[in-house]
Amino acid sequence: MIYNLLYDLAIAIYDILVHLDAPFSRKPRKMMKGHWVVYQLLRQKIEKDSQYIWFHAASLGEFEQGRPLIERIRAQYPEYKILLTFFSPSGYEVRKNYRGADVVCYLPFDKPRNVKKFIDLANPCMAFFIKYEFWKNYIDELHRRSIPVYSVSSIFRRSQVFFKWYGVPYRKVLSDFNHLFVQNETSRRYLSKIGINNATVVGDTRFDRVLQIRDEAKDLQLIDKFKGNSLVFVAGSSWEPDEELFIEYFNDHPEMKMIIAPHVIDENHLVYIRSKLRRPYVQYTRADEQNVLKADCLIIDCFGLLSSIYRYGEIAYIGGGFHAGIHNTLEAAVYGIPVIFGPRYEKFMEAVELIEHQGAFTIQNYEELNTLLDTMLTDKEKMQEWGDNARNYVTSNAGATEKILSMVEFKETLKNE
Repeated sequence: MIYNLLYDLAIAIYDILVHLDAPFSRKPRKMMKGHWVVYQLLRQKIEKDSQYIWFHAASLGEFEQGRPLIERIRAQYPEYKILLTFFSPSGYEVRKNYRGADVVCYLPFDKPRNVKKFIDLANPCMAFFIKYEFWKNYIDELHRRSIPVYSVSSIFRRSQVFFKWYGVPYRKVLSDFNHLFVQNETSRRYLSKIGINNATVVGDTRFDRVLQIRDEAKDLQLIDKFKGNSLVFVAGSSWEPDEELFIEYFNDHPEMKMIIAPHVIDENHLVYIRSKLRRPYVQYTRADEQNVLKADCLIIDCFGLLSSIYRYGEIAYIGGGFHAGIHNTLEAAVYGIPVIFGPRYEKFMEAVELIEHQGAFTIQNYEELNTLLDTMLTDKEKMQEWGDNARNYVTSNAGATEKILSMVEFKETLKNE
């Protein structure tokens, strides 16, 4: 009882802080505007006689993780409609018009009154919470109403609150799930030690998603023309500490071309990148069929192309390893090219395993990057072997979506059957 009160108090305080910050910051302001219209949107768009499957993703990354499951259900069980919710504006603002869902909105804060009002209006017949989403009041309420709720692609570590002495009351949220589809055996063992046995290791649905992205990759004629017959180094989602290293190498190695898709594309960052380059470059939004042929470096100054760009590279560098943590390595590895990243990768299971399979490599400084790239440029067979290792790792770990679908009883949830 005390724990429930403390949890509700923490959520209420967070709600107040977001409201206080909203006038001064764009992200919380967008969140608040989205929250204000959630219930009105549900009243307008939820069809009373339809069956809704609810997917909740914190942000864009979790959405991409759940997307293969959403789209398979939509194709295989068209009698259901899809409700998709986001916690973060960075997810909602990008995917608010996603055609794979019938209703897309924010998830109101996890306060008891919000929870009951939201579930009354949405009236889902089942729910999927993706990866780290464990909102206690929502999951408790779904359980009380006997609405099946599943955790998808979840992963558990010893450092999480569930496995601490003070986190014992929070463990109940895990027992409320009908099933937890976890990424690895370590997660299943941690859950088993605290008495949670309704878990199955199915892997990570992101592997299915990157294979889908690869199959749907765009043909980019300007980039194809830029590449020609050259070896291309692709740097994706890079930050300044990454760029300091690989731009220095690029400047001294005319035998390769480079594509940079920085994580931040504001003008200040683009000025910084241009100031470091000592070889001809062009920005993608200013490129044409003539000037792209004269450039050795192509700077991607727009969003939405990176997952297709990796197909034009022989080597990939994934940014963030000198920042908060690396970005998506699988989007590059799926094309059968070796992947390089900085030292902050330990929390990303796929990065750890790519290194173990010799499909990826981590570097700490320029000397290590220089040695690694010299090896790749002078030993093409070894570079190809490492790229094959990367691709094989991705393909061998696919199939989580199919395993989940085989274990969820969809037809039994139809209320009118």
